[in-house]
Amino acid sequence: MRAYRADRPVPLVLGAVRFDLAQRALVMGILNRTPDSFYAPAATFSLDDLYRRADRLVAEGADLLDVGGVKAGPGDEVTETEELERVTPVVAELRRRFDVPLSVDTWRASVAAACFAVGASLGNDISGFADENYLTVAARAGASVVATHIRLRPRVADPTPHYDDVVATVRDYLVERWSWASAAGLGEGRVVLDAGLDLGKTPSHSLELLRSTDALARLGAPVLLSASNKTFLGAHLGLELENDARRDASNAAAAVGITLGARVVRAHDVAGTVRVRDTLARIVEAA
Repeated sequence: MRAYRADRPVPLVLGAVRFDLAQRALVMGILNRTPDSFYAPAATFSLDDLYRRADRLVAEGADLLDVGGVKAGPGDEVTETEELERVTPVVAELRRRFDVPLSVDTWRASVAAACFAVGASLGNDISGFADENYLTVAARAGASVVATHIRLRPRVADPTPHYDDVVATVRDYLVERWSWASAAGLGEGRVVLDAGLDLGKTPSHSLELLRSTDALARLGAPVLLSASNKTFLGAHLGLELENDARRDASNAAAAVGITLGARVVRAHDVAGTVRVRDTLARIVEAA
């Protein structure tokens, strides 16, 4: 496996901060304001639990925090009003407590707008901008967005996904979404690309996309890797979620992704992911 090397700056704008990610990856800590997260230790629905976890993630070195109020997979309905109540006050309080950039994990433009208004600077949308107002809301707020590939839509099971060429399909989809964002007024450094591992993919599709991270990195936008504790790791390695059985596999996936050009790594285990990121950086510097 040959390491990817950016031959030009890879800018990412988060609020008033502009990062160059050509040589450095950011670690995004996951905060789920949900009672039914697929990964139970991160299902911090209680506000006390959520803020304790946020304190720990920042202390462990998280570069930004990602707040979500609805899980991606099938489950009980969460109305727009309920999602707003789950995440908007949390984003406002996190903004008061911490200096790190904040991301809101939502596919609803109304929820994104409310969170941008109280301090979020990134909209992490796993629907591929299915809400036609999402990009307009982000542009108006001066926020950035994550464009994610999904075959169907969030919360809908996709048991038999088929692709003639999964890497080419995902790449073309993301280029199209990036063009939508540019047309809406989101300029350089304000679009992040995510292959959407496990979202309408078989475990083999997700593994192939992880191995092909460099195909997305070569497009020039920051690439987000969301592999932490995902089903494809469990399927290939026979690992359940209990007792953090997928932690080492998640950190190994982060190492592969960073080596191949991922520049934002969404993680449950922030401390471990930071160690992976920093170890790879030292190795590169030594070389």
